Amino acid sequence: MTFRLRQGIYYSPRNGVTQSVKFVTAALLAFLVPPAGTLAAQAVAHRVHLEGDWQAKTDQGLRHVIVRGDSSAQFGEQPDQVARWRVVADSLWITLGDGVWEVYGMKVSGEALTLSGGDLEKPVTLKRVGPATPRPDSLKVPAAPPDTARAW
Repeated sequence: MTFRLRQGIYYSPRNGVTQSVKFVTAALLAFLVPPAGTLAAQAVAHRVHLEGDWQAKTDQGLRHVIVRGDSSAQFGEQPDQVARWRVVADSLWITLGDGVWEVYGMKVSGEALTLSGGDLEKPVTLKRVGPATPRPDSLKVPAAPPDTARAW
């Protein structure tokens, strides 16, 4: 599993920090808290139910993402990989605690979630396969960067 640290710089638990590595697994992160005071985003957030256990088929096999209502998403091969997410209009914003938001286009249809854009080369569809499990107290959710800190 590889994580984007900054534009063109990635981290892999196996390889450490590398540059110019395809970043496919970011699509497996998930998503919901709108910024305060944004009525349109809050209205969308109330209609979109993202909490649950999501599954995606990747070149590396099946991947699971646990999306919780506390704005955390747990994913990856290591159980301590946690991201913060929020929904802004029809976009999903994700941060790994690196000080920037990665922004994806988002479409939810029943139990399917399709993400596009951001650092993805092609859209990725996840399927909800069950409910979210509670986040252990030992797992901390990364701080939210400012809304202006986006990885475009």
